[in-house]
Amino acid sequence: MAGTQRYLRYIIFALVCLILLFFISSSSVPSRPWQEGKPQDVQPGTPPITPNTQHELPPATAPGERMNATFVTLARNSDIWEISRSIRQVEDRFNRKFNYDWVFLNDDDFNDEFIKVTTSLVSGKTKYGKIPKEHWSFPEFIDQDRAARVREEMKEKKIIYGDSISYRHMCRYESGFFFRHPLMLDYEWYWRVEPSIELFCDINYDTFKFMADNKKKYSFVLSLYEYVETIPTLWDAVKNFTAAHPEHIVKDNSMAFLSDDDGKNYNHCHFWSNFEIGNLNWLRSPAYIDYFTSLDHAGGFFYERWGDAPVHSIAAALMLRKDEIHFFNDIAYYHVPFTHCPTGESTRLNLKCHCNPKDNFDWNGYSCTNRYFDINGMTKPEGYEKEQ
Repeated sequence: MAGTQRYLRYIIFALVCLILLFFISSSSVPSRPWQEGKPQDVQPGTPPITPNTQHELPPATAPGERMNATFVTLARNSDIWEISRSIRQVEDRFNRKFNYDWVFLNDDDFNDEFIKVTTSLVSGKTKYGKIPKEHWSFPEFIDQDRAARVREEMKEKKIIYGDSISYRHMCRYESGFFFRHPLMLDYEWYWRVEPSIELFCDINYDTFKFMADNKKKYSFVLSLYEYVETIPTLWDAVKNFTAAHPEHIVKDNSMAFLSDDDGKNYNHCHFWSNFEIGNLNWLRSPAYIDYFTSLDHAGGFFYERWGDAPVHSIAAALMLRKDEIHFFNDIAYYHVPFTHCPTGESTRLNLKCHCNPKDNFDWNGYSCTNRYFDINGMTKPEGYEKEQ
């Protein structure tokens, strides 16, 4: 009897083990893959499921031919984290699809950290160049004592960058030399990128190819009036140049963007040059070189505080046809303190923009973009009235 009871206990124990094993194995069966389910299959209160949709993301490289183009940045080693932010903006919104090169220029040698960090962020090739001393110094024809007196006067008047020597070298370099650097000679198109900028919207097409296909040579996203105190004699220098070189002034130009009285006076409108996409061959042309050389010898980069923005803008307005200058409404951009947020809700939604349209500077009274549209006979984007 005792043996029979022992035997029954073994059988019951075995059955219990089998039942437990069955439940354990059932609970480990994988659930139905995400792709087989539908949104309505999820019941209220069910924890969200994040699928792995990596295969559905846009390709790392967009199809199609590439232009002979590069990004270009003037930066110092101390700008490393500010320019890293800018690179991520450009790569995430545009360049991860196109993999264009990036040229970094500096008046000193780049250190290992700057090179290592920026190279890791850029999808194309990175190139690092040192600016020749003769391009980042006082020309021999500049009276250094006079230039020093001007800086002191501007400091007393609290004019922005008025007492800065390095800022003046930067403006002169961007006006007349960056496109002549040996590293830049390999390219036909450039996109200028500054530290600490932000791009708010996706850019799903090749902007360089757009410029080439549509015969554009210069572009902008923001325009405004220059500080009058920094360029008191710039327009006089421009008129001296146009009188000496009338052959460089094209028909159907944008003089009306610059002047309200057919060129007698400058209204101080300019394109903000911290964002530019442009043609390097135009900047290297005899017309532009003659223009820069004439302004350079006038001395205003050091005797005043001429910025590269009005210098570039005046050249583009006078030496390019109106239809060779382009406004990128769809490239949303920020550089302290101004924002260009695309006008038009459908544009912002389609491009996944995260800018606040209330911050858009385009139709502000201090902006010159309204004037650009008027002189070109262009229809303003739908909804611009709400942003005035």
